[in-house]
This record gives sequence, C-alpha cells and structure tokens, in this order.
Amino acid sequence: MKRGLILVIFLLGVCLSAVPALAKQLSINGSTTVLPIAQEVAEAYMKDNPGINISIAGTGSGNGIKAVIDGMTDIGMSSRWIRDNEVKNAFDNGIYVVPFAIALDAIIPVVHPNNPVGELTGEQLRGIYNGSITNWSQVGGQDRPIVSISRDSSSGTYGVWVDVVLKGDRVSPRTQLLPSNGAIVQAVTGNQNAIGYVGIGYLTDNLKPITLDGVAPTYENAASGAFPVSRTLWLFTDNWPQGETLKFMNYMLHPEKGQPLVKKAGYVPLY
Repeated sequence: MKRGLILVIFLLGVCLSAVPALAKQLSINGSTTVLPIAQEVAEAYMKDNPGINISIAGTGSGNGIKAVIDGMTDIGMSSRWIRDNEVKNAFDNGIYVVPFAIALDAIIPVVHPNNPVGELTGEQLRGIYNGSITNWSQVGGQDRPIVSISRDSSSGTYGVWVDVVLKGDRVSPRTQLLPSNGAIVQAVTGNQNAIGYVGIGYLTDNLKPITLDGVAPTYENAASGAFPVSRTLWLFTDNWPQGETLKFMNYMLHPEKGQPLVKKAGYVPLY
C-alpha cells in the first residue's frame, strides 16, 4: 500500500511538471486613437518578454476609463483627460486613477481626395458640425450636400472636438456618429461628399487632410502644438501600477523602446 502511494505521488509530480507555466496576462482597453500605439508596443513587449500575453480592445476612451474604474482592465487608453464625474465614480468604487501621458496627437478634419476643398476656417468647420453650413458651395466647394461624420459620445476624440471645434454647440442631428477612427476612414473614403475627423495616426493616401485656420495638418505642427486641434494621449491605471503593468508602462515610456514605436504608429512621442 505504501509503495503504491509513493508511486501515485511520483506520477502526479511527473504530470504536474509536464504542465507549462501559465502565461502572465495583461489587459488594455479603451481609445481607438491610442489603439495603434498600444498594438505596436504590446507586440514588441511580448517579443522581448516571452510568457506574457497582452489582450487589447478598442472600445472608446469613456469605456476604457470605466473599465479601470470597474476593475475590468489593467490599463485604460484615453484620448482625453478624465472627467470629474469619472473621478467621483472611481472614488466611490475605491479606485485611485493614475494618469500617464504617452504621446501627442492632432485631430485632423478629412475629406475625400476628389473634394476640391482643402482649407477651412475654424468657424466654417464649426458651422458644418452644428448644421448651419450644409452645402460644400458655402465653403468654396461644389454644389453638393455635406455629409458630416463624427465619432460617438463615448469617444475622447468626440469630447475634444466638441470642446475645441464646436465650442459647446450641439452636434447637428444630421451628423452620422461612428464608433471608431477606422469606421470614419472607411466612411469618408467611400463618399465624395463626406467630411470626418481622425487622429493623425489614421491618415492614409485615401484621405485628404484639411488645412485649418491656415495651419497645415503636418506631423511637425502636431508635435509643436501649432495645429488648432492638438491633444495629449493617455493611459490610466488603478493606483500606481505594479508587477507586469508597471513593467509595461516603463517600456511604453522608454526613449529607446516604446517611444520610437509611438512614432512608428504615426503619432508624436514625448521622449
């Protein structure tokens, strides 16, 4: 009986030693503007740190911050600063949200490449999105109806756009609301009458960026803050990060590791 028990323990030890160690998990959730940066850095981080698995979901800035507050993600991505009501919700949940600036960005108005309009003033852009300007002929273009496209209200990009461009005006009910930068790229690419706005990292040859108030939407003007709609991109954690979350944040902000990947993703690194 004793020999049999020893044999069972030995076999159990062999079986357990054959099971590979579970991979460490890290979850990131939120802004689709920050998403390309997170994907670039996560891929490099996992390559440099075997045994870590990082899951990333682009659900919008508001949802990313909420996921941190609800304890549903390790890192929340946001293209805007945290709001007062979100701070209160975090406090009520016993969560202390810590911000990390990771990059700079510009929100670029974009049209179809065949649209002859290449420059707008801030007031013209405001009129397009509050509904007081409805035809391209009103801003120097062809006699065609303007199809205005915007991010939805859960987006940090939307929040910045309303504050800076609309200056508190309501978005016109005629404006189509879409859930991501990618969706706006696809919509504007497929409609010659459309206008939308995206983070600078989403500019493609299929989009025509608009010069705003005489300032060209270039990487250099985004880096200097000269472009009228510029902003900081953020990552948020619950309290000061520890363990794998801290290692990832240090990697993201490292001048020779994560920050060059910010530029590779099309955004402006901080370091």
